[in-house]
Amino acid sequence: MPFNIGPAELILVLVIVLLIFGPGKLPDVGNAIGRGIREFRKASSDLEDSIRGETKTPPAEAGSTEATSGSSSVDSK
Repeated sequence: MPFNIGPAELILVLVIVLLIFGPGKLPDVGNAIGRGIREFRKASSDLEDSIRGETKTPPAEAGSTEATSGSSSVDSK
């Protein structure tokens, strides 16, 4: 398990959470944590996809930018 948390420590943490939030709020807390993790994973994968996409596109964009800047300088003369 992560952080070397054993079963006894995990049960202790769950009991403390149960005492703090109570049995009525526990499902809401679980849903909120689940939504937060889901949003974090989605944002992380979106960022990773955009970084991977940017590493592939700049050489093509750099070539088209040079051609555009060259033709615009010719037009302005």
